[in-house]
Amino acid sequence: MTVTASGFAAGHKITGSSFSPTRESIRQFCEASLDFNPLHLDDNYMKGDFGKTNFGGIIMHGMNNFGVITKMLTDWVYGHGGMQRRLETRWKAPVKPGDTITPHAVITSERNTQTGRWYTLDVQVLNQRGEVVAAGEALVEFPLSA
Repeated sequence: MTVTASGFAAGHKITGSSFSPTRESIRQFCEASLDFNPLHLDDNYMKGDFGKTNFGGIIMHGMNNFGVITKMLTDWVYGHGGMQRRLETRWKAPVKPGDTITPHAVITSERNTQTGRWYTLDVQVLNQRGEVVAAGEALVEFPLSA
């Protein structure tokens, strides 16, 4: 048996599609997720402080970062016969309407199992200033082919 993705190794880089949230896309995500937290909708509410934090306006849902990472991974891995198995992320900085975010990943390790080749990837989402707004780790599998 051979593995379908034998050409990938540690250090391989992936870049996903950029996303620029708008007030409308944030509202649409509120409706789709049923999360109507005023952090995402209410400018007056966002004038206040949250402990030591002031976001200076509404912010995008953190799960939108998860979505741009997932799109990047599935666009890459499904095209090569694999599947995404796990994704863990942490939000590092807020994303506001008018920002542009882009997901990136780097393969950090690989291992073969009886069912296929598994890759671990470090993932990040960067804004237009190069700041990390989300970071985490993903695991993908390329099954054995007959």
